[in-house]
Amino acid sequence: MVTAPKRVFIDKQNPAAYKALTSLAFEIRAAAAAVGLPRSLMELVNVRVSQINRCVFCLDLHTRLALEGGESTQRLAVLPAWNETDLFDDSERAALTLAEAVTRVAGQHLDDAEYAVLNEQFDDAQLAVVIWAAVAINAFNRVSIMSRHPIKSAVAER
Repeated sequence: MVTAPKRVFIDKQNPAAYKALTSLAFEIRAAAAAVGLPRSLMELVNVRVSQINRCVFCLDLHTRLALEGGESTQRLAVLPAWNETDLFDDSERAALTLAEAVTRVAGQHLDDAEYAVLNEQFDDAQLAVVIWAAVAINAFNRVSIMSRHPIKSAVAER
């Protein structure tokens, strides 16, 4: 049997860099509140990006935060297929479109018509915050994926 190599927890190895990333997350959270973006919308962005990146640590964390913030299990369950249902309102759909575009930047980029739809839902300040949120959670995903941060089983919580 092959033994898994020891992983470096890069957040622990370079705590100043991780502290800066954490500060960015707090700044984004404050900016979201200042421009009127609900915490629930921001957590949908965090969960969706983490789903795409398959970051188990961030999925575990942000799914719990979304549920604590009042998000429904139904909406979280169908989030991978959000564009196939009417459970999400126009601003949530716009935020999820942005989150996916930022995360899948190597793929097809948003064209001007798609971006115009986003401008109908968000002003410039809100648009910038949603983009920054997607950028930040992508960075956190990479930290946790490369470090292979463990999660604790919630079986006992059932």
